[in-house]
Amino acid sequence: MEMNGSAVVAMVGKDCVAIAADRRFGVQAQTVSCDFQKIFPMGDRVFVGLTGLATDIITVSQRLKFRSNIYKLKEHRELSPKTLTAVISNLLYERRFGPYFCEPIVAGVDSTTGKPYISGCDLIGCPVEPADFVVAGTSTDQLFGMCEAVWKPDLAPEELFETISQAILSAVDRDALAGWGAIVHIIEKDGVTTRTLKGRMD
Repeated sequence: MEMNGSAVVAMVGKDCVAIAADRRFGVQAQTVSCDFQKIFPMGDRVFVGLTGLATDIITVSQRLKFRSNIYKLKEHRELSPKTLTAVISNLLYERRFGPYFCEPIVAGVDSTTGKPYISGCDLIGCPVEPADFVVAGTSTDQLFGMCEAVWKPDLAPEELFETISQAILSAVDRDALAGWGAIVHIIEKDGVTTRTLKGRMD
């Protein structure tokens, strides 16, 4: 899990949700790239963030995209965040004896109810659905500390952006395996706002 390094965090606000990830792809202390994708869209208002081994991040993201496309063809509707969590849990549990080395985080807004939703899974697909925030990656200790310090209920989209940005930038500054900037998606019922943050490059 610490071969490549990563940091992903999702937070709930008032009728909105945010997910953020760092941009670094490295092999332990050696940085290879600073624009590695760790957050993947699985629908109009649903994103999944993947941390862990880089090769498994790519594999799991492709398998999830395939399963979400099959779901859309069969059901004639978009995947809801809660359904995506069940799909991820099923995918990971299938491989429980030789698991994918990645921890997924789901963030989205339900298109029918308009309620924000976040969840996380471990390596074998055991889900957790917190009401405030969820973290994954090599920076989890630092992210937990920052999120507990700065998060509060019913944050507006702009406040949520500031909060999650401060949390992830401060956390990755204290983790040598993650960092090199971050990307933040703010998901609301009527659209998604994506911003790229510039962080320390050392």
